[in-house]
Amino acid sequence: MTGRQRQALFRYGLEGLLETHHDGKKNGLWRYYQPKRQEKWLDRMVFRGSLKADDTEGLEDFIGSYGQMTYDDQIGTIGGGNHFLEVQRIAEIYDGQTANAWNIRKGAVVVMLHAGSLTIGHHSGLLNRRICQDIYPAGLPHPGNKIYPIPENGASPDAWKRFWSVSGNAANFGFANRLFLGFMIQDVFTDVLGGCEMELLYDAPHNYIWKKEIAGEVYYIHRKGACCARGCGEMEGTEFAYYGEPVMIPGSMGSSSYLLRGLGNPDALWSASHGAGRKKSRGDAIKGNDEEFRRFMERFHVITPIDPTRNDLKGRADILKKWEESVRAEAPYAYKDIDGVIEVHRMYDMAAPVARMEPIFTVKS
Repeated sequence: MTGRQRQALFRYGLEGLLETHHDGKKNGLWRYYQPKRQEKWLDRMVFRGSLKADDTEGLEDFIGSYGQMTYDDQIGTIGGGNHFLEVQRIAEIYDGQTANAWNIRKGAVVVMLHAGSLTIGHHSGLLNRRICQDIYPAGLPHPGNKIYPIPENGASPDAWKRFWSVSGNAANFGFANRLFLGFMIQDVFTDVLGGCEMELLYDAPHNYIWKKEIAGEVYYIHRKGACCARGCGEMEGTEFAYYGEPVMIPGSMGSSSYLLRGLGNPDALWSASHGAGRKKSRGDAIKGNDEEFRRFMERFHVITPIDPTRNDLKGRADILKKWEESVRAEAPYAYKDIDGVIEVHRMYDMAAPVARMEPIFTVKS
């Protein structure tokens, strides 16, 4: 990307990327880029994948020179932790009308992608914490949980504006990262199968702050590890107005994932889970569980950048140990049962199941 493109992306999201895409000239990742498809997909993304940010604080080095094309190892990558790209098969349909409207067919192959803003998000989180700490009243005890308040009005309006710009920068980068990953997986499928058609159903972040008016008052809903699950009324004016917002809840690696439609439950703050949720911490999942881990590895095909069967790695116990720990940390026994999680959403009218997907293979970094 050129510096101009990165500036446009951070400040205006995917709309800025669309406006400046000619700078790419099919270099690098731009050979995958499809502007007409991206423009069509904007209406299938929360915030249209485009949040207005006044500045790009702390990102000057990453942005680079205005007209110069530079390359980075961030955009178009999955990231670590529980991030993944999974190719799945539609195993069951529960809501035929909604599934038909969303072009979901039993037996069809779909791709579910969970990735975010990578080191840009890490930078933004640290910077926003510092912004909040800097305006914290001197002499008051600091919060034990390290969560600092920031006032919308008062003596520090500049801090409020900086906070929102920094947050928007990270969210915009996350949308672009997922967009390019989608284009790349389509290119892989086309190369292997000789041609295929892929369409985006929906893209929604699960770590962000939504501004919402409730009963005439303005509130902020902070979803951390939760996705929006708005109902028909909240989705008025979109192609999802008759069904509710698409909600994707992945299970653990190797288990089923679900597609649901949001029911707009105000008691749940118009929200749903974004995954099964952990039963064991990463540290606990790494220890023990040897028999469960062996069975898991026998049944499922997990693709990572490291192939533990390579001859040149057989003597590298340090590398193989780190590889095994990273897979153990995300193994199925570390997570709650996905079927029970979905049942809670159904029972409490948070979201209604549309389809269940089974994994074909999982790609992790």
